[in-house]
Amino acid sequence: METAAARGVIEAHRELLGRLLPGATSAELTVHEGQFHYVVLGSARVVRLARTEAAAARLPACAGVLRALADIALGVAVPEPLAVAGPGERVPYLVLTRIHGAPLDYAVTQRQTIAEAVARQCHALLVRLSVAGRNDALRALLPSTTACRWREFADGVRAELYPLMDTAGRERAERELAALDSLPHLTRTIVHGDLGGANLLWDNTTGRPQLRGVVDWDDAALGDPAEDYAALGAGYGTPVLRALLELAHPADGDLADRIAVIQGTFALQQALAAHRDGDQAELADGLAGYRLS
Repeated sequence: METAAARGVIEAHRELLGRLLPGATSAELTVHEGQFHYVVLGSARVVRLARTEAAAARLPACAGVLRALADIALGVAVPEPLAVAGPGERVPYLVLTRIHGAPLDYAVTQRQTIAEAVARQCHALLVRLSVAGRNDALRALLPSTTACRWREFADGVRAELYPLMDTAGRERAERELAALDSLPHLTRTIVHGDLGGANLLWDNTTGRPQLRGVVDWDDAALGDPAEDYAALGAGYGTPVLRALLELAHPADGDLADRIAVIQGTFALQQALAAHRDGDQAELADGLAGYRLS
């Protein structure tokens, strides 16, 4: 839902948006408020305006990742970067081609027939990402998750978030962080990194959802496909995740266990990212289960 604060972005940046979205009137624009960006939707272009300094610093790298993905046959549309103004600019932004479609409503995906159709299409995307992850030229363009990634994440949570938690919250977090020690270091496939419901755009006009595009590739890297499975399960629920696991390669026998461990850290991941970006609302939401107030 478009908030008053998000709508105010159009008025605050009217001149800039007039240049980046030529021909569009204010009434035709829609604004989405994300954790790190305001996203202004025009008919053919999208403008992402960074909400924090950290988000602004990531814009050039995001554009580079999208260029690297342009040559992959993913079977779905991916935004094309058209212009970028990084953290040195007065208003950092990234202009992208618009991918049409809309996120699926969570309730829709709880119906078994829909869940199976969604899972088949998402699995096809994951398979294509896995195949693309074997391309040496492409691997050279994308970052890899590091062997110490989860240890560094756990250290960050303990140092930065534990002071904000109550005793029970720290005990809960410690159990979730300890489970990360069981995760292997994998870099065999391209991982989207935030494959939640809001970033998958569907055509559902006939009641038979068709995946049209995937957006927000900021965190794309070479890593463990369990991260994308975990995000899909969180975004679409148990019926879709169960169907995805039935389609998964039998050789990946511990996939379900890895998914469960990663899902257990989602709130902490949100809170740590929000803490570092200075987003108090997202921080409070992420820590809601870890403190009394």
